Amino acid sequence: MKKTIILFGILSAFFISATAQDFQGVATYKTKRKLDVQLDSTQMNSEMHQRMIAMLKKQFEKTYLLTFNKEASVYKEDEALEAPQTGGMRMVVMTAGGSDILYKNIKENRYVSQSEVLGKIFLVKDQLEKQDWTLKKDTKFIGDYTCHKATMKRMVPVVESGISINGDRDLNDLNDEAPEMKEVTVTAWYTMQIPVNSGPARYHGLPGLILEVNNGEETIVCSKIVLNPKEKVAVKEPTKGKEINQKDFEAVVEKKMQEQAEKYEHRRGDDGGHRMEIRIGG
Repeated sequence: MKKTIILFGILSAFFISATAQDFQGVATYKTKRKLDVQLDSTQMNSEMHQRMIAMLKKQFEKTYLLTFNKEASVYKEDEALEAPQTGGMRMVVMTAGGSDILYKNIKENRYVSQSEVLGKIFLVKDQLEKQDWTLKKDTKFIGDYTCHKATMKRMVPVVESGISINGDRDLNDLNDEAPEMKEVTVTAWYTMQIPVNSGPARYHGLPGLILEVNNGEETIVCSKIVLNPKEKVAVKEPTKGKEINQKDFEAVVEKKMQEQAEKYEHRRGDDGGHRMEIRIGG
C-alpha cells in the first residue's frame, strides 16, 4: 500500500510539472496616459498646442503583447512606431527606464530588460522588486474573466513636465538634485482563472494574471487573451546589448537625456523654427 501511495505521488508530481511546462498564453494590453501639459501662450498658439497634445496621446497609447507561461513572461510593444510627426512639427519623447523587451522570470525572481537608448542597446539584469499588494474584496469582470482588486503603495519621483521647445529648458529646468518623492496608490485587477503570477510591464506577484493596472498616471488594460495557442509561443530571454544593472542604467539614461537637451540647445534656430523638439523628462 505504501508503495502505491509513493508511486501515485510521483505520478502526480510529474503531471503537475508537465502541465506547468505546457501551459502558456498571449495577452494583449492597451496603454493610456493622463496628460496635463501647460505651456506659455507666447511659446505656442492654441492650434499648435492641440496638435502637440494629439501627438503625445498617440505616443503613449500603445499596444503590448505579454507572452507567458507558469514561470516566465516576455512583454514588448506589438508594433513600434516612429516619432510622431505632423507637418513641420517633430516630437522627440525621452523617458527613463523603459524597455523594448522585458523578460520576467517569476520562479527565479529576476528580470532582463533590453532597451535602446539613442542607438545603443543595453541589457539590464536585476532582481524583481518586491511588490507588497493588499488583496481587496472588490470584484469586476474584464471580458469573460472575473477579476479581483489589489492595491499597493509605492514611492515615486515627482515628475515635472521638463518640456523644452527648440532646446529652451524654460519650464522646470532639470538639475542634479535628488528628486522629490511622493506616495502613489497602484490599483490592479487580476484573475485567478489564469493562475500565473505575472502581468504587464514590471507588475507581478498576485495569485493570477493581472489584466488591468493603474498608477494614477498610466492605465494598462488587457483587451485579448489567447490561452494555449495551437502554435507554441516562445518565452525567450533577450541576450542582445551591453550588460548593466538597473541603477547604473538609469544613470546612463539621465546622462544621455542631458546631453540631448544640450545638443538641441546648440542647434536652436538652425531650422528657422520649422521643427519643434519636445523633451519630457521624469
